[in-house]
Amino acid sequence: MKDKSFAENNNTSEFKRTRVVVGLDIGTTKIACFVGRKNDHDKIEIIAMGKAESLGVMRGVVSNIERTIQSISNAVQATQEGVEGDLKIKNVHVGIAGQHIKSKQHRGIYTRRTANGEISQQDIDAFVDDMYKLVMNPGEAIISVIPQEYIVDGEPEIKDPIGMAGVRLEANFHIICGQVTNVQNITRCVERSGLNVKDIILEPIASAQSVLSEEEKEAGVVLVDIGGGTTDVAIFHDGLIRHTAVIPFGGKIITQDIKEGCRIMERQAEMLKVKFGSALASESNENEVVCIPGLRGRDPKEITLRNLASIVQARMEEIIELVNLEIKNSGYEKKLIGGIVVTGGGSQLKHLTQLIEYLTGLDARIGYPTEHLANTNDIESLASPMYSTGIGLVLKGFESMEELKPWEQEETISATDHQSHAKKVEEANEKIRVHSDGKKRGDFFERILNPIKNFFDDSQD
Repeated sequence: MKDKSFAENNNTSEFKRTRVVVGLDIGTTKIACFVGRKNDHDKIEIIAMGKAESLGVMRGVVSNIERTIQSISNAVQATQEGVEGDLKIKNVHVGIAGQHIKSKQHRGIYTRRTANGEISQQDIDAFVDDMYKLVMNPGEAIISVIPQEYIVDGEPEIKDPIGMAGVRLEANFHIICGQVTNVQNITRCVERSGLNVKDIILEPIASAQSVLSEEEKEAGVVLVDIGGGTTDVAIFHDGLIRHTAVIPFGGKIITQDIKEGCRIMERQAEMLKVKFGSALASESNENEVVCIPGLRGRDPKEITLRNLASIVQARMEEIIELVNLEIKNSGYEKKLIGGIVVTGGGSQLKHLTQLIEYLTGLDARIGYPTEHLANTNDIESLASPMYSTGIGLVLKGFESMEELKPWEQEETISATDHQSHAKKVEEANEKIRVHSDGKKRGDFFERILNPIKNFFDDSQD
């Protein structure tokens, strides 16, 4: 599937050397690819998107390499056809989820080498890099390290210590880890599709970037992203992420429940859920009936909307109870003024927010991913909650780009400029890799794979 309308109003050849970001959402039911750029007003807009059915992913984990590669290629090809000009999709920001994902809080300590001078970005980078060296369980690797509050020479609750004087740095870190093999499988699929993995981002963090406001993050809010195979949870307070979790149930299991409860085909169950599904049986009329064609030679089935809603409500109650358990485990149960924001494809069920409010006692709303995008003619086409993760990956990519120095930022350029620009790109990449202490800085995958390599090397000695 492709949608060229996103690029029709943008002559890409006029935007040579324009920086663009590509987000690749590898989900259980679909794989979606989004290309975003900043317009003349410094607002982010989506210039192309495409999606394809996901055939090799189960609950956020790759279960069939070849099928996943084919699905990724189909989605990227559909997106590439929607991009005008010479821009070619190459570097992608990939989302990761799955029940293997875990999160933990950790207090770290870092002592600067000298008491003179200000705390610099290099000090913070070195501090964060130290956290990637933490010893994990066998087979696990750290995916992301997110700093929270800092403590500088005993002074607590400092959000940004850069520019301050101090020797001893302490910080609370939110550390996200997962199974090395699952990360490698996703990486392998993307790279065998002819793409480079620029970064791997936890999907609930990406979704939060697209649907939450800064005021909600400050007040305290729970993001619930109901995908096809998993339900992702992210809790924010005081503008910082405090808790993340992945629940191994999503919209696909509701479809399975309808299939088994009504004794119909899976595609029929999915159509019933999308068109008539409701999370509250009490809001459905007993007298309303849907007729489902039977198999060859068999009579059609009649299903009341009340019975359909009862099946959906039972499973949604289970998912919401698990979300409520994560809220309690986080310790922020009574600090969530912003309530719950639910997004993802599964959030499109009718009366879902009413059920959430009833079971949790918190206010709830549906989160749409267009809140932080430029207002273009095609904005309504992107306003579905199912696109929250993909658009969030684009937004996170631009956020990461802004954190880099000017000489570190990569540019997506037209084919005519490629040869003359190749040397500059190589030099820029070298600057990214070199720390102030002269050591080369490992990229994302080196941080993951080096501890595993060292573990096996030590065991052989």
